[in-house]
Amino acid sequence: MKAISGRATRGLNIGSMVEACDNSGARIVRIVSVKHGKTSKGRQGYAKIADWVKISVRKGDPKMKGEVFDAVVVRQKKPWKRNTGERVCFSDNAVVLLKDEKGNPKGTQIKGAIAREVQERWKEVSKLASTIY
Repeated sequence: MKAISGRATRGLNIGSMVEACDNSGARIVRIVSVKHGKTSKGRQGYAKIADWVKISVRKGDPKMKGEVFDAVVVRQKKPWKRNTGERVCFSDNAVVLLKDEKGNPKGTQIKGAIAREVQERWKEVSKLASTIY
């Protein structure tokens, strides 16, 4: 997976409930694990901006409830630092569901802005975004 520019901070723990900001049918999801996560032995895993995570659908379409999907973190509340020196944060935590391992999104549109770091790592997801911040 390509590295992102900037110093992303640990924004989301495993078990965090976040919003799904696409039109895939899921509304509220829980982070189950972090794919390719880097952590020391004995420490709980964490997710940050533009990370690939496994999620479980908690609220939304009844057919999807309880299903496990791959997703990408596109917004996080915890501020992180960019290489330009600015600190960036959003008003909520949000993910976009993926339909395959190549990074193609499950939905056809994304509600709200996404971070520039997501655009660097996930080109297909950023094509659906209305605003890149």
